[in-house]
Amino acid sequence: MTDIHIQNPHDKFFKETFRNLTVTKEFVTHYLPEHIVDIINIETLEPQKDSFIDADLKEVFSDLLFKVNMNQQVGYLYLLFEHKSFQSPMIAVQLLQYMCNIWKTAAHQNKSTKLPAIIPLVIYHGENHWHTGELLSDLIEGYHLFSDELKDHTPDFKYILFDLSTFSDADILGPLELRFSFTALRDIYSDNPHTLKQMIYQAIDVIYTLDMKDAGLTYFETLIRYIFSASGAFSKHDIHDIVNTLEQAYPKGSDVVMTIADILREEGLEKGLEQGLEQGLKQGMAKALVKMLTIKLKGMPNETIQYIYQLDEEKIEFMIEHLDDIKTMDDLNNYL
Repeated sequence: MTDIHIQNPHDKFFKETFRNLTVTKEFVTHYLPEHIVDIINIETLEPQKDSFIDADLKEVFSDLLFKVNMNQQVGYLYLLFEHKSFQSPMIAVQLLQYMCNIWKTAAHQNKSTKLPAIIPLVIYHGENHWHTGELLSDLIEGYHLFSDELKDHTPDFKYILFDLSTFSDADILGPLELRFSFTALRDIYSDNPHTLKQMIYQAIDVIYTLDMKDAGLTYFETLIRYIFSASGAFSKHDIHDIVNTLEQAYPKGSDVVMTIADILREEGLEKGLEQGLEQGLKQGMAKALVKMLTIKLKGMPNETIQYIYQLDEEKIEFMIEHLDDIKTMDDLNNYL
């Protein structure tokens, strides 16, 4: 399979972070269970170019595949990143499909009837904590009632979950790039711009304190681009406040200030702040509508929630105006 090009800030940030092999090695060392780390030869870690995400899910998931020696045999780490605010309950089924595709590809390339080991990893950074089981069998109706003989005929596996929404600052380990990346992914859905502004200031302080300007500025640019493009929390005032704060802390001609200015210009934020504000307003309205409907209807399917987030502003306004008329899911479907 060929790599799918995706215009998605979460996807871009995830791949720019984990395609840095040093960062990925540190991720494996600091986050994977010890019994897995012990059998991996970290120096053999090698990124693969293939993506196994279905075309219709490319705006929801990203993936990276790494070949690595495990117990002196070739194996794979498959890293699936869910970059939406609500989780996918069927993710174990999707993982099984992708793992089968990896096996098919490996069997074809290696001309072998033996399949390599695959360790599936899931990184999730939604607003709500992950509440779906991490076993494929958790999705199979009545599995807990199966006899051992029947279970022998039923496929099952467990993926390793990293739910960043549950991570405290103390839980986020590793080198600077990895720590800032996980912190940004955890906090990107925050409605409070102060949280993200403080992250920007802390990143710059660390870069200059440790005198890692060249490499640090490259990562800083990646981090800032992600925060500005993926967060709906910033107003025009917030962005001007960031620029002013940095200009006060660093000379106007410094690398930091020039980098910020370049990002704002290239991202169209200097000329397009009003459009950004309008988009932020639309996202806020959609979020409020989802919350009101979820409370009123005592829950909604994730697919319906995602559909509402894709509606245009006029449709969202119309539904808010007629909120009193929506009493059941059937009523909601009529308005959708």
